[in-house]
Amino acid sequence: MRKDLLTSLIAVVVLTVFFGLAYPLAITGIAQVVFPGKANGSKVSVDGKVVGSGLIGQDFKGDPRYFQSRPSATGYAPDVTYFSNLGPNSVEAREAVRENLAAYVALEKRYDHTLTKDQVPVDAVTESASGVDPHISQANAWIQAHRIAAVRHLSLGEVDSLISDHTDGRFLGLLGEPGVNVLQLNIALDREAPLR
Repeated sequence: MRKDLLTSLIAVVVLTVFFGLAYPLAITGIAQVVFPGKANGSKVSVDGKVVGSGLIGQDFKGDPRYFQSRPSATGYAPDVTYFSNLGPNSVEAREAVRENLAAYVALEKRYDHTLTKDQVPVDAVTESASGVDPHISQANAWIQAHRIAAVRHLSLGEVDSLISDHTDGRFLGLLGEPGVNVLQLNIALDREAPLR
């Protein structure tokens, strides 16, 4: 019995040191050498100041001069990522989508009078699984482009060009859908048409 306890204790100490200390330090070191930007949170800087992360969405609600991110149950808190977990038959989920749809159409219809509820893409009124998705669909961005062009005094073509420049393609060319990184796009907007 004594031998078994000693063997177990040695195994616990060795495995703890290896998996709890050596392995994490080695992986962290490799990540810092191979892809330091991603290992440090994909920070986005403007004029030397960190303004966010390319991996985490931000809240631009209430400011019509910027593209709006998709709804978030977490308020885009990076330390708390979740979604409402309400099912498709949930009355509460239906009401949340209806409210988001009404707010979206109210904001965008002033700039595109032809916009109808049926044209609003799903990502404009629903949360992502993490609640902090930094991307919106191209369809969502193109609808918002009318507002951005009017408010920033740009042509629709200029805004569409910025959207195209900040659209990430499909992973490996075939997985997923193209997405527009909202933070990167809004930074480009500020460079192209600075706020006054």
